[in-house]
Amino acid sequence: MSLAPRAVLVHRTTEYEELVARHGTHGQAAFFLSSRGRDIEEIAERHRRTRRALAEVTAAIPLTWRQSRVERRDLDRFLFAPEDVVVVVGQDGLVANVAKYLAGQPVVGIDTDPGRNPGVLVRHRPADAGALLAATAGVEELTMVEAVADDTQRLVALNEIYLGAAGHQTARYRLGLDGDGGAAEAQASSGVLVGTGTGATGWIRSVWQERGGDVSLLPGPSEQRLLWFVREAWPSPATGTSLVAGELAAGARLTLTVESERLIAFGDGIESDAVELTWGQRVTVGVCGERLRLVG
Repeated sequence: MSLAPRAVLVHRTTEYEELVARHGTHGQAAFFLSSRGRDIEEIAERHRRTRRALAEVTAAIPLTWRQSRVERRDLDRFLFAPEDVVVVVGQDGLVANVAKYLAGQPVVGIDTDPGRNPGVLVRHRPADAGALLAATAGVEELTMVEAVADDTQRLVALNEIYLGAAGHQTARYRLGLDGDGGAAEAQASSGVLVGTGTGATGWIRSVWQERGGDVSLLPGPSEQRLLWFVREAWPSPATGTSLVAGELAAGARLTLTVESERLIAFGDGIESDAVELTWGQRVTVGVCGERLRLVG
């Protein structure tokens, strides 16, 4: 007998909950904010909207389905099953946070704060949840990026992967591309950023625009094409700046060989879940074989 689907609701602790946890009570949190010219009511109202959205989505789950909840900070300890339907209730970034832990499960993005969130990945309202769960058709497969180290450590991200020094200080490494005949350039920079078409709505887009790129040339979310940028490459007698940006097609790889005591690679802004790299290690970055299956 096959198992009934399980709806996994992914959410994160609200700003209001974090404030009350830090200060002990609503009143103390309100006093803390008022002393800094802020009103707690704005944050409390966003909290209430999030809780209402969670309740509405929970009520829309079919009675024959199983269900579970997981908070963002617990994602790395949660075991997703093949029959899961993942419902992300929150901001766009929460979809990116969960993507790396999935293996083809469909994802429904529910926006708890329309107008405040861009709605790139959380495309639906809580009232839409019932219909979306009844028929998870119309799935868009979004390209992801992966980094694989020579010791088999692997990192996957939906938006972008950053490779560099912890704290974004100067990183030293050798950078090379497939098909360059084995040539590589020694560089000192504040890190290398490799992103997808989905990431082109965020960090990658800001770097692209800083360098005067035509926004219309950015890849789409489903395109098997990545963009990469070296941040603040420093020219010196020992380091160059000729390889600072480019594209990676589906089969192409960017190679980085570490020449610092310690570098890290992390995805989608989560530095707490980083791959550690030491002197002499080699890491390759390119299009990931898996894709995020986003409903609608």
